[in-house]
Amino acid sequence: MPGTERSLTLRFLAEPTDINFGGKVHGGAAMKWIDLAAYACASAWSGKYCITAYMGGMRFVKPIHVGHMVEVDAKVIYTGRTSMHLGIEVRSGPPTSVTKELTTHCVAIMVAVDEQGRPTQVPEWVPQTQEDIAMRESAIRLIQMRAQIADEMQSYLSSV
Repeated sequence: MPGTERSLTLRFLAEPTDINFGGKVHGGAAMKWIDLAAYACASAWSGKYCITAYMGGMRFVKPIHVGHMVEVDAKVIYTGRTSMHLGIEVRSGPPTSVTKELTTHCVAIMVAVDEQGRPTQVPEWVPQTQEDIAMRESAIRLIQMRAQIADEMQSYLSSV
């Protein structure tokens, strides 16, 4: 039911096909996993097909090793009229250990769309805890910062 599934975790093993030239998991593979988790979480929350509108603040903290268990956690931290901001964390570690270390984190914005591909309304997420309130406030500050960046980038875009 829309508006009830706020978070999810994808779990899988990092495979040899995911490696880069340095022998670690390619950053692009992690970005794909993040996009998949963001889609699954946003679709579960909204009950709609969702598209990626933005990925930002991507930080690669530690490498992911082939054969490690990877956990991609996605959580709704803010909802607009048609969009959902998601906090994403990627953790990994040996499959024989319950301990997983943070490897990557970012914010994703997903937009719910109707059958014609037009943005459509999503259920509102209301924070329940102090941590939730802080995450929502952070998402709002990021919206304001992105607006400033967009204004600044306008001079570059118009000269192309």
